[in-house]
Amino acid sequence: MVVESTNLISDVKARAWSETYLGGSPETERLAFDRLARDIMRVQLRNRKVASAHGVPHAIGRALHVKATLAVEDAELKFLDLPPELRVGFAQPGARYPVAVRFSNASGTAKPDTSPDLRGVALRITVSPDEQHDLLATNYPVSHARDAYQFVRFATATAGDGPSRVARLIRLAATTGPTETLRMIGNVQAGRSSKVFSVANETYWSRGAITWGDDLAVRYLLRPAPGTPPGPEPAVHDPDYLSHEAARRLAAGDIRFELCIQRFRDETSTPIEDAAVEWLERAAPAEPIAVLTIPARPAVEVNALDGMNFNPWNTTDSFRPLGNLNRVRKAAYDASAAHRHQLRWQTETPPRNVVIGRAVGSAFRLVNRFVPWHRLSTRLGLLNLDALRQVLRQSNLIDTEPREAPPTARPVPAPPDETARVRRTFDGTSNDLSEPRMGSVGSAFGRNLKPDYRPDLFDEPNPIVVSRELLHRETFKPATSLNLLAAAWIQFQVHDWVNHARHPLGKNDIVVPLPPDAPRWSNTAGGPPESEMRIAGNISLGVAPDGTERLFANAASHWWDGSELYGGDKASADALREGAKLRLTDAGYLPQDVNGFELTGFNESWWLGLSGLHTLFAREHNVLCDELRAHYRGWSDDRVYHTARLIVAALIAKIHTVEWTPAILATEVIDLGLKSNWNGPPAHDWLTRLGMWAVDQHAAVGIPSTEPDHHGVPYSLTEDFVTVYRMHPLLPDDYQYRDHRTGEDLGHRDFLQIQGSAADDELRSIGLENMLYSFGRSHPGAITLHNYPRSLQAFERNGERIDLSVVDLVRTRRRGVPRYNDFRAGLHRPRIKHWEELCTDPESVRRLRSVYRSIDEVDTMVGLFAEPPPDGFAFSDTAFRVFILMASRRLQSDRFLTADFRPEIYSPFGLDWIAGNGMTSVIQRHCPDLAALLPRDVSAFAPWRPVQPR
Repeated sequence: MVVESTNLISDVKARAWSETYLGGSPETERLAFDRLARDIMRVQLRNRKVASAHGVPHAIGRALHVKATLAVEDAELKFLDLPPELRVGFAQPGARYPVAVRFSNASGTAKPDTSPDLRGVALRITVSPDEQHDLLATNYPVSHARDAYQFVRFATATAGDGPSRVARLIRLAATTGPTETLRMIGNVQAGRSSKVFSVANETYWSRGAITWGDDLAVRYLLRPAPGTPPGPEPAVHDPDYLSHEAARRLAAGDIRFELCIQRFRDETSTPIEDAAVEWLERAAPAEPIAVLTIPARPAVEVNALDGMNFNPWNTTDSFRPLGNLNRVRKAAYDASAAHRHQLRWQTETPPRNVVIGRAVGSAFRLVNRFVPWHRLSTRLGLLNLDALRQVLRQSNLIDTEPREAPPTARPVPAPPDETARVRRTFDGTSNDLSEPRMGSVGSAFGRNLKPDYRPDLFDEPNPIVVSRELLHRETFKPATSLNLLAAAWIQFQVHDWVNHARHPLGKNDIVVPLPPDAPRWSNTAGGPPESEMRIAGNISLGVAPDGTERLFANAASHWWDGSELYGGDKASADALREGAKLRLTDAGYLPQDVNGFELTGFNESWWLGLSGLHTLFAREHNVLCDELRAHYRGWSDDRVYHTARLIVAALIAKIHTVEWTPAILATEVIDLGLKSNWNGPPAHDWLTRLGMWAVDQHAAVGIPSTEPDHHGVPYSLTEDFVTVYRMHPLLPDDYQYRDHRTGEDLGHRDFLQIQGSAADDELRSIGLENMLYSFGRSHPGAITLHNYPRSLQAFERNGERIDLSVVDLVRTRRRGVPRYNDFRAGLHRPRIKHWEELCTDPESVRRLRSVYRSIDEVDTMVGLFAEPPPDGFAFSDTAFRVFILMASRRLQSDRFLTADFRPEIYSPFGLDWIAGNGMTSVIQRHCPDLAALLPRDVSAFAPWRPVQPR
């Protein structure tokens, strides 16, 4: 399906040419081009394999045109006396511009010049530091491929060597058709069969058209200037004869070419979209417009431009490339260049993983109809989860970030900032160096499920009624397998990951009418009672025609970068520093701001648990600074600070992966799976190692030992991820302080007494040791119905008085997260048909029936709380499915936790520190008196041991 370009002007006579989009729209075409770009990166991997086949490892090269035959940086392009209609932009009569020129063979491997091959040329015309124009051409007048699909599929099929190449050609014939496949092979063979005597004697044609001003469309070609002498007979025993001939020619004098254009005539003789149709001279005569001069020189450096990345979209709007074969080149060439320079990675899944993985996945889909994964044996359960994660990666990663479609012209992209290669930026930019804004502050939340906006259900049933009947804590239900640090920890992490920016109350408020039997509500601290609850609206990136907000940005970075400690911008981070260290008082506590809040990277929704963890890890940063200075005496403050920051962020990620998660999902299969995520399977566990080797190479070695992999979708955290981390029932309403030396009761507080600006006073009053011990001896709440903290149903935040349970419901609905049954089905679980399938408690079932008109209207959060979790789990299997997808993704996408998790970035000492430490050792280091009270052989998030009576 194609659709006509919206770039057409209304006057068809003035512009007779047009563009069409593959798939029916620019956005559909863009998605297809993204897939094709990844295919080009696979071509590079196959080419590297062929090039390295004789025992000499090769780096990743260009997908095509790998071997340069001549390269110069000081050529010149001089325009001739142009007719008025061709005087566009930089193309002016007599204008001269410096040009970099690279001639090359067309193959993806560096074959001898004597091998049959096409030849190519790439020009970069520099008009100014902000304006360049890349022209690319090949010595055959027509492309073998009609469109982008054919081009990439043919490149993929013909890359590499051996029997697999034959199989790929057979698949090409099956997808493209035998006739088209034979036509492409014949076209390429015809181009390669021509004997090339000299790069200076060849004519090179563009592989598509470009605009020339507002109305003209042209193809261009580069042909030898009149009087160019012919080349000698090729030296059959010289693999580099083209380079040697060019060097001899330049030693004797200049090489000149004419730059010519051919004008569009009509869609039949000079088509825009079909690149396989030659623009014949009789329909479109070649018109010389400029002369390219390569000046004489005594010697030539053939590889002088090997680091340069040519792309026809390095130009201006006046010379924009046309046609889908040109449009795909922006994404494909950018991906290829980034892959070549190790700014982007492509993971080639081993064939065994593909074949065995499919078989294992099919088997488990059958098994799971009768037995859920958590009732299988440990190793079968682990394989089952891995198979499920593969399904989720294929089906449940949805990019929402507005992307460029169709492609637009641009200046030559600047190279990556060298400092960003070796340290995290504060706003999350340049983690992916090929797409610097990916995952940064301001990037959109993605999706795991297609959003379902139901304005008719935004207030149905009334969220206040839902909260009162199903969430309100009547009696505290503890999670006895955990201690209260587990509750503080997850909020500590969520503040690093996600933050929806809000309007101030009074601007774009969400209004929730109070039920008739509800008391009036004050929306501001000390404000008047009102008949409605007003909730601060989120700041959205997009609004649908019906007024529904559809897209939201993250005010934090999406990366696991410790931003809750260090801040999300340089100014904030600098304000928290003193030299390399974080600012602490003489007693080792965070300083306060003028409002009494502790100064740290993120101090909203602040309470004693966060105060303690922020203080603990600020101390950890400062100890690391001392250690790094002792090991690397010549380092600057900046290097010490940023290296310590990297180490702390990675240590936090490790603690969350191998300690917190196995504590809150306390089963053997999760413990083994999450530790394998970080370290790979245990060395002695050959059965698990064999299973992971067979189905998942990442899990077989541990994610930090792999390369970044976004699994085909640009990285972001998702609205669905935010939803499953609504774990406020973990927070108790009442807190008991205990003395870590005697076990003595030091007093009781309710949540409102230890939150906001009171948190710092409380921490300093009882001390970090007593705070950690008190939390270690207390239990969080269970994540279930009727256990939402009463304190959070009426508390003040930034002058607002809010019921957070209502806020959670309202925000989930208005962000288009599907209701529970659709959410469950979208994560590949069977829909529930009866209320008793949702919840085993008869009273809760009765209340659910009374609140909701049908099972399909149950709120996502309510359903996740109601669903009976697997044995050992603190939350539901449905929520867990988002978790297993996104938990590994947070590691796998992050350059600093994969390819750059190495001693050159972290220092050898830093990697040893991360490997040798965890939550227990961090607590022991800063609070050594607690060593005897921490749990033995289990996570520090398990209940601590009591003080033994003296």
